[in-house]
Amino acid sequence: MVVTTHRSPDGDAIGSSLALYHFLQRNGIKANVIIPDADPEFLHWMAGHDSITIFESDQEAAKTLIAQANVIFSLDYNRLDRVADMGAWIENTSAQKILIDHHIDPAAYFDFSLSDTTASSTAELVFRFADNLGWKSMLNKEIAECLYAGIMTDTGSFKFNSTSANTHRIVADLMDAGLEPDKVHNAIFDNNSFDRLQLIGYALSKKFEFNDELGVSIIGLSLSEKNRFKYQKGDTEGLVNYGLSVKGAKMAVFLSEELNFTKFSFRSKGLIDVNKIARGYFNGGGHKNAAGGRLDMSLNESINYLKDVIQNKITL
Repeated sequence: MVVTTHRSPDGDAIGSSLALYHFLQRNGIKANVIIPDADPEFLHWMAGHDSITIFESDQEAAKTLIAQANVIFSLDYNRLDRVADMGAWIENTSAQKILIDHHIDPAAYFDFSLSDTTASSTAELVFRFADNLGWKSMLNKEIAECLYAGIMTDTGSFKFNSTSANTHRIVADLMDAGLEPDKVHNAIFDNNSFDRLQLIGYALSKKFEFNDELGVSIIGLSLSEKNRFKYQKGDTEGLVNYGLSVKGAKMAVFLSEELNFTKFSFRSKGLIDVNKIARGYFNGGGHKNAAGGRLDMSLNESINYLKDVIQNKITL
């Protein structure tokens, strides 16, 4: 079996994938985790991380594993375009495709689906999946840490409205299995490099725009600016949330210029549906209050396009 997750994997992607990997292994089922590209270093502490295959850097091994799989799990994404070049190889296999995900509008591609947009995270759904199969007794500290990493990061440390009473009940079960929440939190959030803090300080002091009339925050970083601060993958994680923390903010957007394209991160409060905005104008999608996108434009072109969309094409 092969467990896959989306491009630019985050805490929920890696945590849910490794948790499922461990559940399968403990049941005597051979499994491999394949990710489209590398994940941030602050996630590398999770048990089993050294067994992950990265498609971008080891394509032959990844393609072989995908071709040989009889079951392919798709975790934390519900459309094959979210796994970049890996999607074509998944699509062309005869393997059974199983979806476990909590994003809006899943594609009608999968053979079996556990799709619940009310779930706090895919990690929560992996716990539910394992419990339904009678695997809860196999929960150990390593699996609990992976699941907690996914739940904690995708709920904004339990502050998002997707956090339910059941979410907390699951965390209680994880603690009963040996989880020490503070250690996971520290491993993810209290492991900053000096350069990362300098980059965040620069972004907030020099690149932050706030339109108080519309309630929109915009932060954009060019490729050269990131390189100036020795940017590493994950260094801008959570930066968009600063924009949403401003008094009067309804929506925040963070733009990150890459080689030949710009990535967008959207956050919103209340009824503003950034999933629709991302899908309609930025080749992306996600959740109602948290989404992403991508345009084949420079940073400056992307900011100008974004402002045009905000001012002329949508209602906030």
